[in-house]
Amino acid sequence: MKWGFFFITAHHSAMVLSSLDKTIGLQKKTACIRNICILAHVDHGKTTLADCLISSNGIISSRLAGKLRYLDSREDEQIRGITMKSSAISLFFSKDDQEYLINLIDSPGHVDFSSEVSTAVRLCDGCIIVVDAVEGVCSQTHAVLRQAWLENIRPVLVINKIDRLILELKLTPQEAYSHLKNILEQVNAITATLFTSKVLEERAEKEMETRLTSSSAHGDQVYDWSAGLEFTDDSHLYFSPDQGNVIFASAIDGWGFGIEHFAKLYSQKIGIKPSVLLKTLWGDYYLNTKTKKIVKGDQSKGKKPLFVQLVLDNIWSLYEAVTKRDKEKIDKIVSSLGLKIGARESRHTDPKVQLNAICSQWLPISEAVLSMVCNKLPSPLDITAERVEKLMCVGAKTFDSLPQETQDLKDAFMKCSSEETAPVIVFVSKMFAVDAKTLPQNKPRPLSQEEIAQRRESVRRRHAEKLAASQGQESEHQGAGENSTDQIPKTGENSGDDQPPTNQMETMTPATGKVESENKEAFVAFARVFSGVLKRGEKLFVLGPKYDPAESLHRLPPACSAADDLPSVPHLTRCTLEDLYLLMGRGLEELQEVPSGNVLGESALIFFFQSFRAIVCKTYKQKAV
Repeated sequence: MKWGFFFITAHHSAMVLSSLDKTIGLQKKTACIRNICILAHVDHGKTTLADCLISSNGIISSRLAGKLRYLDSREDEQIRGITMKSSAISLFFSKDDQEYLINLIDSPGHVDFSSEVSTAVRLCDGCIIVVDAVEGVCSQTHAVLRQAWLENIRPVLVINKIDRLILELKLTPQEAYSHLKNILEQVNAITATLFTSKVLEERAEKEMETRLTSSSAHGDQVYDWSAGLEFTDDSHLYFSPDQGNVIFASAIDGWGFGIEHFAKLYSQKIGIKPSVLLKTLWGDYYLNTKTKKIVKGDQSKGKKPLFVQLVLDNIWSLYEAVTKRDKEKIDKIVSSLGLKIGARESRHTDPKVQLNAICSQWLPISEAVLSMVCNKLPSPLDITAERVEKLMCVGAKTFDSLPQETQDLKDAFMKCSSEETAPVIVFVSKMFAVDAKTLPQNKPRPLSQEEIAQRRESVRRRHAEKLAASQGQESEHQGAGENSTDQIPKTGENSGDDQPPTNQMETMTPATGKVESENKEAFVAFARVFSGVLKRGEKLFVLGPKYDPAESLHRLPPACSAADDLPSVPHLTRCTLEDLYLLMGRGLEELQEVPSGNVLGESALIFFFQSFRAIVCKTYKQKAV
């Protein structure tokens, strides 16, 4: 296969560091928001993948992706090299002249921190399942697939660390293809098991209802438990490269792709429609080079599958050329791809640096993964009724057992409206501690030009007064016949208070507001707005996890609000929103309001140190957290 086939003519999406104002603007476009989390077994590459996505926004350097572990902000996480707490960041992505806001949550993969996975999943509409290409499906892979299924969030798949198949296992492209097929079959087998269990459970419930209500049932009856499976379409549940929900990647080397990328690329070279290539690039098909036709039955005829012919062979050739330092072949590959490699990367002694420089331009992983997220994962507007009912119910209670006033809030969840008349409904999944000094209101802020000028003038005035006083003292000493030359400070030798302000003094000053002690921690709520607009200074109801609307609604007056004087109700309290934050990994940014569909941090709920269940307000005039 000639490398000329890989000349990239497609225009890549422009991804730049988004400003806070731009992020605030995108928060109001609910259809363009994607709330996603990354789920995987420990050490399968979640945080490295997150670094690659963050570097696409210019927040960190692409050279540090996989080494910095940006979302592992705790010291113990950096020391141990594993993620222990879920953390979120908001990213900007542009595709086909459409801008998207990606609220990304990185979660732990170790079984000891599975509760953190639950807090992440509850706030998301979709998830990225990451699987190590060498280790395959592991215990936590099975666990997170099941959790995503139970929470009714849609998954997509990233098969990561394909470079290990080349450099460690030394597999041929054909062997690697068979290995990847096995991994895909294992993941789909888990999905099929979950689907079958759900159908059989629903079937059993229906049969039980029929049996209880039927008056003509006599003796033993035989039930066909498989009935219903053949009538349910489950094709959309499975992972398949031709459906666009699978990415093959090496996050540490900065590359990843879906087969649609190569389908578009080769359609221009060999004259086959992209739709045909998309269906045949993965599967038992091969390319007849003489007739330039795609033929089915690669295994029976001893031919290479199309995926090996057009994709894997060329990736393997690139790795072989770089690791063997074949400069002539590398130059030919770079030239045919239309890439530009810097002199530093070309001369570097570590082949991984050169591989990253080439692959991250040729097949940027952030482009592939974020495109898949925007195309295949739902926006907050597409939340399912089944998921809403689960969010509104506590423990073993069913949705039908809730009071009618509470059930009416289901429509607010489904609409995900940011109108003024919509009830404010927020779900808080956990509380996390941060150093009070890192809160935006406690950070130093830049001085204005007027403040800088005032400070300079004040320093000059004090300096002149001290100089005049010292000169007066000198004249008195001279009149008394005393030599005090050594006691008089020379010009330019004044104390630090008299010196003109340095750049740091001129530009930074402690922010006004609360003064926190050095070792004090603040608690921030990890939350998502499901309806309405959350605003600073607003009074809201806080419903604890044990709040029962059936027992509490009758104690409250009709059409009451959080600002009214209300009787005491178990597990219900009120709060005033103090600060709202945009979660940016290791930092927080202040917000004045947060529209529906967005993830946020909130600092008014420090008196509750347990999971929250947002739901219930008696009327639309009430607001609930």
